Amino acid sequence: MDSTGKILPSTKEALQKALKQGIKVVLCSGRPLPGVAPFLKELKITGDDQYVVTYNGSVVESVTGKVVAEAGLNNDVYRQIDTYSKKHGLQYNVLDRKGNIYTSNHNVNRVSVIQAWENNAGILIREPEEMPMDFSIVKGIFVGETEDLNQVQASVQQEFGTKNYVVRAANNFLEIMNASVNKGLGLEKLANSLNILPEEIIVFGDEQNDIPMFDFAGQAVAMGNSSKIAKEHASYVTDSNDRNGIAKALDKLVFSA
Repeated sequence: MDSTGKILPSTKEALQKALKQGIKVVLCSGRPLPGVAPFLKELKITGDDQYVVTYNGSVVESVTGKVVAEAGLNNDVYRQIDTYSKKHGLQYNVLDRKGNIYTSNHNVNRVSVIQAWENNAGILIREPEEMPMDFSIVKGIFVGETEDLNQVQASVQQEFGTKNYVVRAANNFLEIMNASVNKGLGLEKLANSLNILPEEIIVFGDEQNDIPMFDFAGQAVAMGNSSKIAKEHASYVTDSNDRNGIAKALDKLVFSA
């Protein structure tokens, strides 16, 4: 997507060309399937033989919802996130398998509101005691302004990072997931199920949560507007997401190779 959240015409054209050549086009996102569904529709990616990696690798599934692999967090971790949020005055939310968003914060942060809108979801205000004892989540997210999360990131990593995967998915999202997942592991599980080798895979990304994916794939392309750390893990840096970066990279690395 470009900086306005839209898919450039050049990107659509390039990905359609790839699909016609039999290349799998897999969206790897922190969003749940309902949150990526509009983009799948726009790109005309359909059918049980096309796939997505959602929740930053927590769920690998077909675009029709057939699960290849998944791993979430139990009720204890959900309660720990809620307790930590209250103790440190942080805003948070958690997502279940269906993409529903829950939080005990009554003054809901604007980031959570935008997140819910982008994922076609509502926000349910619930205390853990109001939920079933076996209520499990796919991931938890501390949300807020960039500087606020910068100040607590090390503390959150210390509190949750030993037994879980903690990653700064974007400036406004600090995410907690099952220790056995990330975008790279999700992509690896999908590749293994399809008998595709890492050297046959090219990936695009721009943030810290893309780094495991960069480290797995044979060709890792960082967008020109990527974070510095993402660029350091890339094998190729293309133009920005506003300047046809995906199309330019595919033309150079795939179509003209």
